[in-house]
Amino acid sequence: MKANSYQRLRQVSLAVLMAAMSMQVVAEEEVLPEYTFMDAIKTGKNMTSFRLRYEHVDQDGLQPATFANGSANPTANRELDNANAVTLRSLIGWQTAPYKNWSFAAQITNVSKLKDDFNDSTNTVRTNGASNESDRINYAKVVDPDYTDINQLFVDWTGIKNTRVRAGRQAINLDNVRFIGDIAFRQNTQVFDGVSVFNKTLPDTEIYLAHFDRVRQIFTTHRSGDLEIANARYRISPTEFLVGYGYFSNFENLGLGNAWFGQGALNNTFNNLLADQSNKILGVRLDGTHPFTPNYRAHYTAEYAKQTDYKGGDNRIDAHYYKVGGGFGIDNFNLRVDQELLSSNDGQYAFQTPFGTNHLFQGWVDKFLVTPRQGIKDSFITATYKYGDFLFFVDYHDISSDEDFFTVNGGATANGNRYGREWNAAVTWNIDKNWMTKFEYGKYTEDDQYAAGPNAVTNGATNRARFQDTEKLWLTAMYTF
Repeated sequence: MKANSYQRLRQVSLAVLMAAMSMQVVAEEEVLPEYTFMDAIKTGKNMTSFRLRYEHVDQDGLQPATFANGSANPTANRELDNANAVTLRSLIGWQTAPYKNWSFAAQITNVSKLKDDFNDSTNTVRTNGASNESDRINYAKVVDPDYTDINQLFVDWTGIKNTRVRAGRQAINLDNVRFIGDIAFRQNTQVFDGVSVFNKTLPDTEIYLAHFDRVRQIFTTHRSGDLEIANARYRISPTEFLVGYGYFSNFENLGLGNAWFGQGALNNTFNNLLADQSNKILGVRLDGTHPFTPNYRAHYTAEYAKQTDYKGGDNRIDAHYYKVGGGFGIDNFNLRVDQELLSSNDGQYAFQTPFGTNHLFQGWVDKFLVTPRQGIKDSFITATYKYGDFLFFVDYHDISSDEDFFTVNGGATANGNRYGREWNAAVTWNIDKNWMTKFEYGKYTEDDQYAAGPNAVTNGATNRARFQDTEKLWLTAMYTF
């Protein structure tokens, strides 16, 4: 009797509990507002920021130049004028929250010159639209031209679990941005037009695939071609990764002329025809920070890549890349030592990274945005320290070649292998979640005086090749919404 009563009581209690839960669900559904497209817009992501920068460049060396009509510039054998640039970059944009698996993003960019005592590099003969043809060409370069354009414009679709498909103009930053990056340091960034897919279906694995047929460079030039990207990253731990990648570029001309190439393929002379720059890069990267305790950690990197010609690219494109290094961290202090090699193919070609954020490598003074044909071996030490809202950074680079190079006044003997030395320092103050200010300084000192080849030693064009002493200073203030 008691057992039956207990059973009935348990059934009644369960029924009451289920009824109560059902009422709660109904009540919650009743108070939830209907999710609309307007809600997706209002709850989206702000893509707006304003960055004001002063850049000063003090560069040794001569400025070989001609006027647009081909006549000699009487000021061609003078020291470059120091550059003083004040520019404001405005990025204004918004990305909606997902609505029925779709979201939309639009961002415009404007770069305005507030002080334009600099060569913005948009024209090799005349720049900045100066009425006097020598007004700007003898200034040192600051590659921040006036410009207004659509910076990003894309649609995201997330209808497949753990997958995002993005179509349109987009900024991309992969790994340490050595091979693929948006060059965010410059006021005009690099963006790509096409389709990308990001997938996280496999455990601890991120796969990025993309096809792009157009790139806008920091010079504001739009170039057409084909770029396929495959990048797979496996998470060993929350701070350690193994990455495999392939980058397949069928851009015949990226605006660098034959700066990539030396003597060889055509009649064993300097190639006066435009060589096809199509190439592929295959590589693997092991990188991370391994914590031993909350206060002590080890940093390490080991990376190797091979670059060869691709789809009709010049057959001199054959070089390899490595980066090895490591260090340690104690509390807010980090120190590491690294070496990076971009090898040379017997002086005919050196490993190139035309889609990377090259400003961050081989020093900030940007002497080696295009790898010299004799290659680069960069051995460097880096230290950082965080104190409250301040981040302090310093590094030192010893930069040499992979193969010996001809030197100015050195005759036809390859007798140099040291490009120079550079050190950089920065202090960043993150004032609050919106405001950031930064001071940066870089100084490059030339060692052996580089000449492009035996012809360059005797034809009076040696100053075009030398990597001469240069100092740069940047003051930046940025507000991000």
